[in-house]
Amino acid sequence: MSAEGTVRAAIGYTERTDRKPFFYANAHEKDYVPLKPAEVEITDARGLDADLDREGFVLVKHKSAVEDLTDLEAVAKVHAGEIAELLKRVTGCDHVDMFSRGILRFSERLGENDKHDNSHPARFAHVDMSKDAAAAARAKGAPEGKTVVRSAQYNVWRALSGAPQDVPLGLCAYPSIQPGDLIDCEAIFDPPGGAPEWSFGNYVIEYNPAHRWYYYSNMQPDEAIVFKTSESDPARAQLMPHGAFDNPLAPPDSPPRISLEMRGTCYWFG
Repeated sequence: MSAEGTVRAAIGYTERTDRKPFFYANAHEKDYVPLKPAEVEITDARGLDADLDREGFVLVKHKSAVEDLTDLEAVAKVHAGEIAELLKRVTGCDHVDMFSRGILRFSERLGENDKHDNSHPARFAHVDMSKDAAAAARAKGAPEGKTVVRSAQYNVWRALSGAPQDVPLGLCAYPSIQPGDLIDCEAIFDPPGGAPEWSFGNYVIEYNPAHRWYYYSNMQPDEAIVFKTSESDPARAQLMPHGAFDNPLAPPDSPPRISLEMRGTCYWFG
């Protein structure tokens, strides 16, 4: 494994208290996430033979036909279908239900966060959905004459800005996670314009020195990280904690991060 880009940086762990944490997509001044950051080694995963069903993440080559992936209308119309095909290829599943809306996130250096919905880099390590919430979201009937034999959720993340990324995505390998490391949390979505709030279960992460953290250095627009957010098969990686961190190798004039997330649920039929 190449260690050329390996760094030491602070990961936003959460301290366990008697109160259940919660966070908002936009109004972070309302959050209750008692952060207790810890400096850890974050290994450059380039050269790592990672596996979606073991570590919970993998890097893939993927070029979109959409020239401007910050155009969320084009992302919904075209790119969502591209990602569905990518997930079929990478996982071997039979069907993908896409959340067609892309999620753009911006380094705070750009000053763009207040202009967009849910656009802050996640400065705390978390898992996108709790097991119960994810199982409910995956619940789906199979085509006539078939049954759902497996289902899993994935996030597809890519950097749209140039390298090196000032705020990369850190990935915590699933085999290094203990069940007691996960802290029940509530993710609250507060859309702009006064639409009703909604929420679902989520996890934040308590520090464990056994955790193994990775990232991909100098990501290019034709690369994407696919990572697992939930899984029905207990023999496979179940989830993948992740979070943003400040890259100590990025010079002050490095391009501020712009990233795009796409999410899909994969089904295997029997």
